[in-house]
Amino acid sequence: MPDTAVYAVIMAGGSGTRFWPTSRNAFPKQLVRIVGESTMIQATVARMQPLIPPERVLVITTAALADETRRQLPMLKPEHVIAEPVGRDTAACVALAALVIERMSPGGVMILLPADQTISPVDEFQRALAVGIDVARSGALVTYGITPRQPSTGYGYIKVGARVRSADGVSVDRVDRFVEKPDESTARAYLADGGYRWNAGIFTWRADTVLAELRTHCSWLTDALAPLAAAWGTQTFDRTLAEIYQPLKKVSIDFALMEHAKNICVVTGRFAWDDVGSWDSLYDHLDADADGVISRGEVVSIGCANSLLMSQTDQVIAAIGVEGLSVIVTKDAILVVPKGKSQQVKQMVDALKAKGRTDLL
Repeated sequence: MPDTAVYAVIMAGGSGTRFWPTSRNAFPKQLVRIVGESTMIQATVARMQPLIPPERVLVITTAALADETRRQLPMLKPEHVIAEPVGRDTAACVALAALVIERMSPGGVMILLPADQTISPVDEFQRALAVGIDVARSGALVTYGITPRQPSTGYGYIKVGARVRSADGVSVDRVDRFVEKPDESTARAYLADGGYRWNAGIFTWRADTVLAELRTHCSWLTDALAPLAAAWGTQTFDRTLAEIYQPLKKVSIDFALMEHAKNICVVTGRFAWDDVGSWDSLYDHLDADADGVISRGEVVSIGCANSLLMSQTDQVIAAIGVEGLSVIVTKDAILVVPKGKSQQVKQMVDALKAKGRTDLL
């Protein structure tokens, strides 16, 4: 399995609205420090090594974020940070990356993953990826599943089918079907059943395989993007990309391909995974005191419990008797949201947009 034929493609075009006010349009969640000492996109690149060296990493982002992405990832080739002129969801992102990789290394394998997840330990993650690469070389489409820890309603699920193989803590199963985010009672049934996985949104496949599948199930997309292969590596690439991308329809890779393809396997490993989708998720990743209070920055608290208090300025958060609240202070905004309600932060962003407060977005 020569590593020169394996690429990582990091999807990094999201806006991270659920992490407002820290995450902004110009600096969305993947470009800021949410968990740990590095930004989320830096951590994503780091955990791929040495399995995937930096010269085999591509990032698909937006035109507005490309310069900062290159600044944060100086180990990547500048041309490997590809800026989509407009967002067209994940199917277009996959097809674009596959065309580029197939041009650079015919038959090359690509690992597709988001820029804003937390995964540990790295060695177990790479063990699962190595198995996925091996399965993908046979022509299968590979996704990665996480054994549910609780009846979450925030994730899509995968119903596993027949076992393909299992060794060293990594199992490979056929995918029976993909399931949309369930309600709580359905999620509890999935957990009790034991035959379901959380959909991690990570994939592995040969570039030529996924392009062939997309031609079968979504030919309008591959036909539209086909000229990009010849343009890659030339001065016309950015112009060609802009001309082609603008009229494309938005469609996810799940809807365009994964719900229709037949030869799909799911790899389940022993790594812990979280998509870190909201302020609530940080309660599982940051150290709290004996009362369950997580303090970051200038914070003084008395009699508080089960709260996240984070000041990202020199202003002091002085909290008395606060319980079950997340309080986030930035230079121009203060967010106060009850624990368990942080998924609604996106609604606040929409409300600010409706008020014309684009300066806060």
